[in-house]
Amino acid sequence: MAAKIYCRERRKAGCEEKRPRYRVVAVSGADLKVYAKHLRFDEIKKIADEIGAELVLLEGGKGDRRHRDDEA
Repeated sequence: MAAKIYCRERRKAGCEEKRPRYRVVAVSGADLKVYAKHLRFDEIKKIADEIGAELVLLEGGKGDRRHRDDEA
């Protein structure tokens, strides 16, 4: 099984800010520990290239942050 790194864009980081905008959500098929909370896309891509993993970008939710279970 090929290794995969799942990441998503942070909600609070804007495009104009000079802060890391991505967060690693999960890793499968590789023994990898990530100590940073937020990373730049180039950093995540470099890590994926080095370990031979596929990089999967997840779509973040747009809009209300409440879960559907909370409304019921």
